[in-house]
This record gives sequence, C-alpha cells and structure tokens, in this order.
Amino acid sequence: MQQEQKHKIDFDVCQNEGPCVFSIFAAFKMNSKALSWSILILLSIIWGSSFILMKRGMEAFSSDEVAALRISIAFLFLTPLFLKHHKIDFKKYFKGLFIMGVFGNLIPAFLFTKAETQISSSLAGMLNALTPIFTVIIAAFWLKLKPSGTKISGIVIGFIAASCLMLFDNAEDMFQNVIYSLLVLAATVCYAISVNGIKRYLSGVNPVQATLWAFSITGPIALLYLFGFTDFTTHLTQSPAAASSMAYISILAIVGTALSVILYNVLIRQSGVLFASSCTYLIPIVAVLWGLFDGESVNFAQIFSIIVIILSVYLINRDQKFAGK
Repeated sequence: MQQEQKHKIDFDVCQNEGPCVFSIFAAFKMNSKALSWSILILLSIIWGSSFILMKRGMEAFSSDEVAALRISIAFLFLTPLFLKHHKIDFKKYFKGLFIMGVFGNLIPAFLFTKAETQISSSLAGMLNALTPIFTVIIAAFWLKLKPSGTKISGIVIGFIAASCLMLFDNAEDMFQNVIYSLLVLAATVCYAISVNGIKRYLSGVNPVQATLWAFSITGPIALLYLFGFTDFTTHLTQSPAAASSMAYISILAIVGTALSVILYNVLIRQSGVLFASSCTYLIPIVAVLWGLFDGESVNFAQIFSIIVIILSVYLINRDQKFAGK
C-alpha cells in the first residue's frame, strides 16, 4: 500500500509538471523496482541501436556533420516545449545544465561518430560498457560515494571484460583500432561526468526542463558549427544517400537523444546514479545484434566478454536500493 501511494504521488507530480515518461508505464501499475528495470531495458534498446544509426548517417555525411545534426535536430525538436517549461532558475542550475549538455551530449556525439569511422558500430557499442566504471570512480571522488565490495568486484570484472573487447577485435591495424577505441573511452568518461553532474546539481529539477535547457546550450553551438564549418549543405544536395541518412539521423536525434535523455534523467531520479549508468552494460547486446545483422564480425572472445559483463551487472546491482523499497 505504501509503494502504491508513493507512485501515486510520483505520477501526480509528473502531471503537474508537464509531459512525463512515468505516464507511459502508469497503466501497468509497476512498483519502483519494476519501473526502474523497464526504463533501463527500454533505454538499452534505444541507445544500443544508436551506433548502427550513426553508421547509416555517415553514408552521406561526415562524422562531425552527423554529430552536429544529431544535437541540432534534438534541439529543434525540443524547442516548442519551451512554451510550457521555460521557467527555471538558470543562474542556479547553469553548472549542472552545462555539464549535462556538453559532457552528456555534445562531446560524446562527436567522439562516437569519429570513432566509428575506423571501428565497427558493434565494437563502439560494446566499449560503451565502460561508463559505469568511470561513473563509480568519479562519484567516489566528487560525490564522496563509497562503493561496496560487491560493486567493486562487479566493476573490476566488467572493466576487464570490456578491455578484452578492444584487444580481441578482428582489426587489421591494432594500433589504429586502439587509438579510435580510446575515443569511445573518452566519451564514456564524459557520460560519467554528466551522470554525476545531474545527480549533484539537477536532482531538484524536472527532467523535461533540464533536458530543454541543456540542449538550449549545446543546440545553437551545433547549428553554428554545422552551417558555418562543415560541408553539410553540399552533402545534403549532392549525395544520393542524403535522404535516407537524414532519416536515420533524425531517429537518432529525436528518439535516441532528445526523448531518451529525458527518460534517463527520470531514471536517475527514480533509482540513483549507479543503477541508471548500468544500462550501458546492456547496450552492447543490442549493438552486437545490429552489427551482426549488418554483416559486422564479432568473435568468440567478444561474445564471452559480453556474457561476463552481463554477470557483472548482477554483482553491481545486487544490493542496489530502489526508491520506494
């Protein structure tokens, strides 16, 4: 009864604040733990598909054009919501919004597309599993959150397995493979900074408002770069694959960026930083399935590493506390 009352309050608050992803799950009358896992799985599917979408986008556009388009389209898609969600203490929350926008979206968008010019989309997706490791490390120093021994064991196992993904890849040039894989690693560090920044500075902000204002910072930057420093217009008008690539990038921007960021912020508020970041352990599964469907090569060592990573999820979340529990 107490849990039901807790979620009634959550849904009522969301309705008062505006559009809320909680309403999607309300009809199923989920408890806190079931709701958290449902959002986690949905995000894993969405973000696990983003790597193949980036690859498809680069059939007509350069890596930096795809990244800039991703942020720009997401920004333009969210802009109409400003009419209802523009009121915020911008000065108070600027630091958190800046961290969320720049480290959670802008920089990783460019790092991932650049990495995928030389490594497969499935490998990029698999290496994304490094995010929770850096999330815990940064949280330990920044938020003074001490992980338990069980979580540390899961983190170590996950890190070793993720490292094997890079070392056992079927790349002809291993040095180049490592260099571009490090771009993915840098992106995961950015994600970890963003996750902790959201928890530190934006815990009291409505997820919709936070997302809108974060993109209001990065969106204009992306648009300026796209039209002022790239050959986007040339590729748009001359490339035979421009229409299809734009469609893939639009899906990536609207579903995989704008809407999913709101969903992710809700998950952080619902279940905490560590649980929210754990979706990146499930993302590789989706990324690999898309990669195999697209003809990419995944070897036995990488499959084994993924299995180990999934086991590490259990270790990390076994003693995780959920809201309302």
